[in-house]
Amino acid sequence: MRRDIFQAVADPTRRAIMVLIAMQALTPNAIAVHFDTTRQAVSKHLKILTECELVTQVHRGREIYYQLELKKMKEIDIWLEQFRRMWEDRFNQLDNLLSNLNKQP
Repeated sequence: MRRDIFQAVADPTRRAIMVLIAMQALTPNAIAVHFDTTRQAVSKHLKILTECELVTQVHRGREIYYQLELKKMKEIDIWLEQFRRMWEDRFNQLDNLLSNLNKQP
């Protein structure tokens, strides 16, 4: 089954994993210590993130490190941009309305 990036980021644990590995690549064990769950549950989350290409695996000796895939994160940013523009327009309209109301005697 092919998952998409929005399924991956819908889960709070996966979002937390992404935040953890945003600064540095970590092994599954290093990731798992941050959660009150099993190592197998973390591995399942990593598998989903990998399938969605939000994280990549880097092999260093016998260890596997997971790192955030910034190119794929850009897809989320592009999708969110349409809403960001809409929210900014609405906030600007609200600012203008409030400004006009404050000018009235």
